[in-house]
Amino acid sequence: MDTKATPTATADSVVTDRAAVNGPEDGPTDWLSIDWQAAEGEVRRLRQRIFTASQAGDLKRVRNLQKLMLRSRANTLMSVRRVTEVNADRKTAGIDGMVVLQPRGKAELADWMQHKAAPWKARPVRRVFIPKANGRRRPLGIPVILDRCLQAMVLSALEPEWEARFEPRSYGFRPGRGCQSAVRAVMPGLVSLDGVTLEHVCRSGVRGSLGWPDE
Repeated sequence: MDTKATPTATADSVVTDRAAVNGPEDGPTDWLSIDWQAAEGEVRRLRQRIFTASQAGDLKRVRNLQKLMLRSRANTLMSVRRVTEVNADRKTAGIDGMVVLQPRGKAELADWMQHKAAPWKARPVRRVFIPKANGRRRPLGIPVILDRCLQAMVLSALEPEWEARFEPRSYGFRPGRGCQSAVRAVMPGLVSLDGVTLEHVCRSGVRGSLGWPDE
């Protein structure tokens, strides 16, 4: 794949087959002709199969399905779309300065991921520092666009396996869960405690996680 040409490439319709969403194709991808509903359904069904096999404890089947997911053309297309069109950092470049915004560049990226012959070695991340309200700066590492797409592709294979194993009251960094889910879970138990408010709980939790002494 010509990574230098990818960011500024223009759309070039070369394939008319909209049905193939899984497995390799003979010609280059036409990004504008992809049936996204079919691709999303293919990935969703395969994720459900991994989840079900993990719940049943069938690790051999889980591994076989994960390999199938990593070879899935639908998963490749959805991963590129997520990184280049959906994610908030889609216009943020890594150390190579490359972003992929044009349809042809996205198609070339998907084709490279699907047909790459040699193992890929992850590139170093670009380190930036985000200012915080207290005047300090929080370090943040930004991978190159290729690494982000590969990470998204692997995520679809690993996430359903571990979602089937996680504790039901685990809320951190899980799809469809967040701070609001945790608050809804703990609030019913707090209403029965005299003199305890949400402010006290938040203050205690934040100070304790940082190792600060109580006021």
